[in-house]
Amino acid sequence: MRSRLTAVFALGLALAASGGATAAAAPQAPEPARPSGPKLTDPHPCADEPGFTCSFLTVPLDHRRPRAKDALKLQVATAGNTGAPKGVLLFLTGGPGQPGAPFIGGISQRMPELATNYRFVMVDQRGTGEFGAIDCPRLQAEVDGSDIEPPSPAAVKECAGVLGDRRHYFTTEQTAGDLDLLRQALGVRKWTVDGVSYGTMTGATYAALHPGNVNRLVLDSVLPFVDPQHDDMLYLTGQRATARVLRDACETAPACGFDPAEDLAWLARHRDDAVLIWDMLVSYEFADPSYRDASALGGLGDVVSAIHDARNGDPAHLDRLLQALDSGGGDIAEYSSGLHIATICGDGHFPWGTSETPPAFRKAALERTRKHLPARATWPFTADTAVGNGFVQECLHWPWARHTAEPHRAKLSVPVLLVNGDHDLSTPLEWARETLRYAPRGRLVVVKGASHSIQNRERGTQGREAVSAFLLG
Repeated sequence: MRSRLTAVFALGLALAASGGATAAAAPQAPEPARPSGPKLTDPHPCADEPGFTCSFLTVPLDHRRPRAKDALKLQVATAGNTGAPKGVLLFLTGGPGQPGAPFIGGISQRMPELATNYRFVMVDQRGTGEFGAIDCPRLQAEVDGSDIEPPSPAAVKECAGVLGDRRHYFTTEQTAGDLDLLRQALGVRKWTVDGVSYGTMTGATYAALHPGNVNRLVLDSVLPFVDPQHDDMLYLTGQRATARVLRDACETAPACGFDPAEDLAWLARHRDDAVLIWDMLVSYEFADPSYRDASALGGLGDVVSAIHDARNGDPAHLDRLLQALDSGGGDIAEYSSGLHIATICGDGHFPWGTSETPPAFRKAALERTRKHLPARATWPFTADTAVGNGFVQECLHWPWARHTAEPHRAKLSVPVLLVNGDHDLSTPLEWARETLRYAPRGRLVVVKGASHSIQNRERGTQGREAVSAFLLG
């Protein structure tokens, strides 16, 4: 689950210094020959990632029909320390829409002790990356990686046309099948899985489907892998979390002396761009997890004061932030909006049901939900904001598609570490607490004052130290 600026901030600012691999990543060794089964092909040095090998894994388009001729080729990046004492660590990036291979050097540098003890592996999940990104030009131009800003119906229609009947196959269920073929191609019986943001949903889904193949599981900035209340696509948890997060930011010394949640609630009821304000807040956290740093974004920071000023009749600061954090136009190799919509619509539960509900019945069901959502479910925002968010609006217009079933086994039986910032609005802390209930061998570490993507972007060390202790213990 990622907002539009994550390609810039979440794995951008933190990993920009990925000019070289750690010592553990070299020298390179060829992949061992395997007589049959999935293989990694065409090994070669990864572009701009010295010390790492990139290759390709061929997977069926539809794992329910693995012998069909339709197939995809996924780029895989591997470290060279094939004899790492702790085995293989699969690191999963977010989105859905972000590739993995371009970030292997940066994440290895970010966690050098783990890169010494584990062989790091990253993959461009289906529909992403330099060699496989789904290209929906109008959708990409309008919303790029935004979860919340709604695209136009025309952009959704264009993307559906680009994918055609292939739209059924870019879902989390299919990606979990890809990951197990990758495990087999690497020649390992069990591996460790570490996911960030949407990568937590992918990783948890894989662990639920293949518990015997996972040693340990890290879930960083948690997106639930099951949705028993069927409201995650309304993003109600995220709406409510804004009040908690902004109030906490305001109480941090020096205290603001006003209630930013009440200010936001007033704006949500007196402006016609509440969805865009919400989207801006989720994007803002990537630049300033304190929400009050006036020097952030080249002097445009302190979103708490911007909201307060707008509530009191001076919207200039808020309007500049909305303009600065406007979405659209990103490189599909860095984030594919087409993959994002296909996965969200194929995976999600909506007020009308799933992607298998005929489009003609969806609008009426959504209107019933809008009328009956209680204020406490959305405050400081409103029911209009909830039903107007990007998840709902893009999938309202998405054509019929095969729905991805959630794992039948909802429990995560493997050891699990969950880490989450308490200032995260993209994947709020409440989602981590919810997921912890499905992990009887799980532990949650809350990083105070941190926002999204702890391992990549935490300004302190608490979260990364907890991950290292968990994976090296």
